[in-house]
Amino acid sequence: MPFTAPTAEQRFALDHVVHLSELAATDKFAAASDDVIDAVLEGIGQFAAGEWAPLAREGDTVGAKWTPEGVVMPEGYPEAYRAFVEGGWGTIGAPEAFGGQGLPFAIQTAVLETLGTANMGFALCPILTVGAIEALAHHGTPEQQAAYLPRLTSGEWTGTMNLTEPQAGSDVGALKTMATPRGDGSWSIRGTKIFISFGDHDMADNIVHLVLARTPGAPAGTRGISLFLVPKYRLDADGNPGDFNDVRVVSIEHKMGLHASPTCVLSFGDHDDCIGHLIGPEHGGMRAMFTMMNNARLNVGLQGVQVAEGATQKAADYARERTQGARDGQPAAIIEYPDVRRMLMRMKAQTLAARALVYYAAGQVDRAGLGDAAAKDRLELVTPLAKAHATDIGNEVASLGVQIHGGMGFIEETGAAQYFREARITPIYEGTNGIQAADLVGRKLSLSNGAAFASLIADIRAEAKDAGLIALVDACERVGRRLQTADADDRLAASYPFLNMLSVATAGWLVERLARESADDAPGRVRRAVADFYLAQVLPEAMGQIAAAEARAGALYQLDAAAF
Repeated sequence: MPFTAPTAEQRFALDHVVHLSELAATDKFAAASDDVIDAVLEGIGQFAAGEWAPLAREGDTVGAKWTPEGVVMPEGYPEAYRAFVEGGWGTIGAPEAFGGQGLPFAIQTAVLETLGTANMGFALCPILTVGAIEALAHHGTPEQQAAYLPRLTSGEWTGTMNLTEPQAGSDVGALKTMATPRGDGSWSIRGTKIFISFGDHDMADNIVHLVLARTPGAPAGTRGISLFLVPKYRLDADGNPGDFNDVRVVSIEHKMGLHASPTCVLSFGDHDDCIGHLIGPEHGGMRAMFTMMNNARLNVGLQGVQVAEGATQKAADYARERTQGARDGQPAAIIEYPDVRRMLMRMKAQTLAARALVYYAAGQVDRAGLGDAAAKDRLELVTPLAKAHATDIGNEVASLGVQIHGGMGFIEETGAAQYFREARITPIYEGTNGIQAADLVGRKLSLSNGAAFASLIADIRAEAKDAGLIALVDACERVGRRLQTADADDRLAASYPFLNMLSVATAGWLVERLARESADDAPGRVRRAVADFYLAQVLPEAMGQIAAAEARAGALYQLDAAAF
């Protein structure tokens, strides 16, 4: 069966997890009326099903191709991208001052979920552009904003994020790309960046690279990093793409998945003719880049939701159609067997939980943007949960989807394996999930002297009704308080199991709410059954991680490196 946007579930999450009506009551988001939201969700569902989903298979099997003239996208992609631009889908959450619609980030999240579920590799392009818009809107000069934001907002131009270098992966402070003053306020950029998603393509007139680089005499490590705006084509006097800016795509990676998304090695300044412009203050690059990265981390968590939704739809369709054996003397579709039902219920439950967790974080983005200091702290705390837990769920659900297909799941033609292959990058990029866990116990537990963590625990406890959920949140509070005063190695050893515990507790809180708010209609009965399964069978598993979260680091160092 063809892809169908999960419009009803998105709207329900927006209403009862994000509480979108509260946002729409503010001046900033007054345009987010019920009819506008419904039109956006229905419209993007139709667009994604008609324009992007049919290209997903071609994107996987043919993929983006490197040529000496640059990257060439698969047939149909440039036309589908132009349709995206013409439909105004890139403008949803962008500032009105630059041609955007100024709608809440949470609505933009729903739009990107639909696009990514239809074609995950393709949707990386607008996700990256959203991040570039965010960085420029917060840190760019008025001149930079006027020159670049309108066409980034429309999608006529696309954006990238350039951090990683061969010797500088998670250790961003080790980067070596140099920016040298040219004497006229601009900078000469020289260096190599790797793993640059959509670093080159043939779908837009210009590509706006945001590049981390060092300036002469800069301090070592991350303190000496600055951020530069480096377009593929310099702008002429009229603000249009003009001269080539000495940014070359050297190669694209041969990857496990996401073949529709070219992952580029970019070389800046091979001929000493690459010009960049400083964004924000010199040596302020990490602050500016984190503006881009924090929302990007939520959008990677959203990719976990995308792949889970797509894999679940495909597996359920197959299970209804595939006949094997008999029940009560009649040929039976495999969906009638308890073990297949178990897997499908788990897939639906985990997808519901992941969506609730990511949408909740998106709602905090909007509240923080309204000046709510408590929401800003809450966003800081739940961002590692949304990024790490939702992507772990995406991998689990995609794997279950292959299992339901049986031997045919291992055969590429069914499409189940594509979800599995594409999910695997999501726990790795935009900060590995281990880094998210380290961030949680190293920085986020102590936010506002521990008040941010205490506030989340109190909010869950105040609303929770399920006995298992109450027991889990109690365990999270106890372990979290211990980790706030534990030494660094013990905190890090416990970080991943603790992140899982707190993520499940937070998702369980939201899932329970969704069940409670569901009407006694067909969608409501489905949602309540799925939520019941989550609370009864998925949530208790997190209690099994208490031992690991309370263990000391010494157990990890009983063997020396050679023994492994």
